[in-house]
Amino acid sequence: MAIPISNRQARRIFLERQGLSRPPNRMLGKDGLCALIHDLGFVQVDSIATVERAHHQILFSRNQTYRPEHLTALLEKDRALFEHWTHDASIIPSAFFPCWKHRFTRREGHIRENWRKWQGEGFDRAFEETYERIRETGPVMARDVKAEDHKSGGWWNWHPSKTALEFLWHTGKLAISARENFQKVYDLAERVIPSEHFSAEVDHDAFIDWACRGALTRLGFATHGEIAAFFDLVTPQEAKAWVERHRDELEEVSLETVDGKPRASCALAESLPTLLDPPEPPARIRTLSPFDPLIRDRNRTERLFGFVYRIEIFVPEPKREYGYYVFPLLEGDRLVGRIDMKADRKTGVLAVRRLWWEPGVKASSGRMERLEAELSRIAKFAGVEKVEYGEGWTG
Repeated sequence: MAIPISNRQARRIFLERQGLSRPPNRMLGKDGLCALIHDLGFVQVDSIATVERAHHQILFSRNQTYRPEHLTALLEKDRALFEHWTHDASIIPSAFFPCWKHRFTRREGHIRENWRKWQGEGFDRAFEETYERIRETGPVMARDVKAEDHKSGGWWNWHPSKTALEFLWHTGKLAISARENFQKVYDLAERVIPSEHFSAEVDHDAFIDWACRGALTRLGFATHGEIAAFFDLVTPQEAKAWVERHRDELEEVSLETVDGKPRASCALAESLPTLLDPPEPPARIRTLSPFDPLIRDRNRTERLFGFVYRIEIFVPEPKREYGYYVFPLLEGDRLVGRIDMKADRKTGVLAVRRLWWEPGVKASSGRMERLEAELSRIAKFAGVEKVEYGEGWTG
């Protein structure tokens, strides 16, 4: 018989697994940051800096002692982390690189065939030329290679400048060595990934087990579809087969969704005692990045929290329900609202344009005080001096 898990219990389990139940004031440091990213599995990277870039805000939401320079050091000096693809561009522990080799192999033929249809036969000679050039002369940026080859009448005249570099990166031959003004600097993967991780091999069965077990650990409870979607390394069919093979290690659980309906899932039996006694998350209000892993699976977010969220960046302004880049608000174990704000570093202001509370959530004086305290923390983190409220602020 499936073990029942209440909706509140389920929310708290997921919050704990996503690092949002830890003390937000406890000193993190560089080692603690590396451990946090390992526990999360990955952190999505995004260039939009309406307040701060997504990866920085994801980490700051979990610990306000987070320092971006520690992340840079882990990526570019210590090489404890690397950048690659999950469902999107992400920062990943370098220890996971051997498993990503399976992704490279799986995707190479598919990508190469698609781009052959796009550019025609012979296009991939440029990939070999680009690889050899980097091997001989060192790291490059897309804009540098484009500028030089354009002058010489090279292949960059007929091919988009980033294609060769992106292909070689997606297939694991290149890695991102650093970023300059958020632009990627590419180098040979073996010069970026630590040798013990670059040379290590994981066989197919161990790879499937690692990907599925790691996903379920970080989700707490999941269906085989949710397991497959977490790292986006295995197919739903492979995840389903893994669940069937490991029934003796799994427990069936029945999740209470926000509307009271049960949802069948599974959990690792060995972690169940701890899983079923999740800690109470901090009561403070926190603003989440639109790319926060807590809300990445929009369907899961709706089932557990009753919170419907869509990014409206590409929605024409007259058709937007909320705004261009709106941040969810987490209070304790509930998603209670959303806020439209922007850090204007020229004027030193965090401009709060509008605030929306979820139905049934009251703008009590205590809640408004907690939100204002959070906005002060965000302003400091974003490097601005004060918070200013627009007409849409209801506090």
